[in-house]
Amino acid sequence: MPDKRLATLLVLLLALCAAFLTLGARGDWGFVLAWRGTRLAALLVVGAAIATATVLFQTVSGNRILTPSVMGFDALFVLLQTGLVFALGGVGAAALPALLRFGLEFGLLMGAALLLFGTLLGSARQDLHRMVLTGLILGVLFRSLSGFLQRLIDPNDFVVAQASSFASFGAIDSQLLALAAFLSAAAGLGAWRMRHRLDVLALGRDPAIGLGLDHARSVLLVLVLVAALVSASTALVGPVTFFGLLVTALADRLMRTHRHALLLPAAALIAGIALVGGQLVVERLLGLTATLGVVVEFLGGLAFLVLVLRERAR
Repeated sequence: MPDKRLATLLVLLLALCAAFLTLGARGDWGFVLAWRGTRLAALLVVGAAIATATVLFQTVSGNRILTPSVMGFDALFVLLQTGLVFALGGVGAAALPALLRFGLEFGLLMGAALLLFGTLLGSARQDLHRMVLTGLILGVLFRSLSGFLQRLIDPNDFVVAQASSFASFGAIDSQLLALAAFLSAAAGLGAWRMRHRLDVLALGRDPAIGLGLDHARSVLLVLVLVAALVSASTALVGPVTFFGLLVTALADRLMRTHRHALLLPAAALIAGIALVGGQLVVERLLGLTATLGVVVEFLGGLAFLVLVLRERAR
């Protein structure tokens, strides 16, 4: 039964991809397919990266309503963008080489994530509340600094800084996409090879150690993968806070299993379906009157509230 559900998700995703590439296409097919194909690849890469990172993070944290993005990660990205505009101006920040900017963003986000998530090492369950509190405090600090810098810059530069604070799936640089896809694929392969250890990690620290697993080392490896996945996706399109929570909740509900050999591909497929299908709705039904990032954040926020209320009711 789970295999049939995965096959159904794959067929649905392939159908949506075909519709995304061909629906309403006019003119030169070579240009249309190349342009839409780049955007489609970005949607699939970002969706798979965020979904995988959220499943991994929830496994090591032992909590199904947490996501890496609520730990101050997105606020740091916004602070970096605002700092670049403040230091170089809107034109100067936009003129930075794309690869240099991507490398700077990825390196900073990766380093900050490792420092923050490193508080999980050791007695993971006991450190969970400390890690959450640290992330929330850092998020408030980063947002305050961003707001302070935005009040000091020129109004025209403020528009540039504000635009970079939201996820954008419009214009995607093919070189950055290839680099982000490589990083995400490498981290995703690492997660897949750890799928059986992840099943043991989900049991908790003491049972995992009792079964012979090196818990601290395994958690460190998982957090490195989480940092790489979130850093690559955020540096490519911008921050997406609640999307991972939405797709992992749907994957849990659909697969009804704790086996990561099923959860990881299911979450990645659902993420692709949500992003590709959402972009189709935004473009074909809403006429681009809304952005996909806003819709995703709205639905993800609702999923977060539902999960929190459900936990309180238990």
